[in-house]
Amino acid sequence: MKLFEYQAKELFRDAGIAIPEGRVIQNMDAMPEALDTVGLPCVLKAQVLRGGRGKAGLIRVVRSADEAATVADELFASEHGVHKLLVEQALDINRELYLAITVDPVSGKALVMGSSEGGVDIETLAATAPDKIVKVPVDITRGILPFQLRNMMFGLGLRKDAFKQGMKVLKALFGLFQARDAELVEVNPLVVTAEGQLVAADGKVSIDDNSSFRQEGLGARSREQYDSDIEFEAAEAGFPYLQFDGEIGLMCAGAGLTNTVYDLIAAYGGTVANYLEFGGPNYRRAVEAMAFALRNNPKVLLIVTFGTIARADVMAEGIAEAMAQLNPSVPSVTAIRGTNEEEATEILAGLGLEPLSNTEEAVKKAIALCRGASS
Repeated sequence: MKLFEYQAKELFRDAGIAIPEGRVIQNMDAMPEALDTVGLPCVLKAQVLRGGRGKAGLIRVVRSADEAATVADELFASEHGVHKLLVEQALDINRELYLAITVDPVSGKALVMGSSEGGVDIETLAATAPDKIVKVPVDITRGILPFQLRNMMFGLGLRKDAFKQGMKVLKALFGLFQARDAELVEVNPLVVTAEGQLVAADGKVSIDDNSSFRQEGLGARSREQYDSDIEFEAAEAGFPYLQFDGEIGLMCAGAGLTNTVYDLIAAYGGTVANYLEFGGPNYRRAVEAMAFALRNNPKVLLIVTFGTIARADVMAEGIAEAMAQLNPSVPSVTAIRGTNEEEATEILAGLGLEPLSNTEEAVKKAIALCRGASS
């Protein structure tokens, strides 16, 4: 689960990493007190879970109370679903660095990354000049060692007091990474101020969903973390759900199969209305799954699964129950494969559906039905 910037910075502060003075507000009534605390000039930061906020105009420097009120109104009213603003002290920046820790899926080690060129264009730097990003693999069970801390500081080009500060920051960041079951901790930029202090000017933290039960409420879901009511309600019910603006509603089992279906739909000129995970622990919950998939008003419902542990006949039985209860007004296309597939085929045929065994053919049929509904 991704945390908002203000939540990440609370973790940084608790770990002993310096952050700018800041206050979180949810409405304009709280702005005067925030400005009194933070001072002017200051920075208004929209608290949304997306990258590129600076380029999108969601981070703005203001120099007066009137300007702060105007900009805050704009941010709250923007199309980006801004529910909170971080009103933060403006820093006197000398240099911007990049520092992050994530998990290397190949080695299973922590991967510490840093660059002497942090800031808004770090993604471009990674693509065009990857040699400027220093990478240090770290055994998670042993923790980060002194020589690894020093190597990263040399890579960042730090010297003297900043070198020592940087070692402390990275050590604290790694401790946070371990203690919070994080998949990612990132400081970008890690600012070297004109006074020579290292301050985390921005931060990202992503917590492993499976560890949320022991992370002191950090895993608690809130509506503001989701783009729509449906996505939030589906997550609350335990369904991975993504909402789009296309025509074909998807109920698929497995991320790999789903990616293939996406590609096929795009290749044949169709569009996706939503994705809903119908596999894993949810394969016995067809009624709930179909109810969520229909809420985005698709023109066709496409159900594609390949079940081994998640049995095909159980999925088909669930689809039969869902259709009986929900009586969908849109046509359904099914390709249910896997364990007990023969029984699944009989069940689907009994519903008046054509039990397809080829995913590509199922996609083509769904797109054809969409075009027929549009004509």
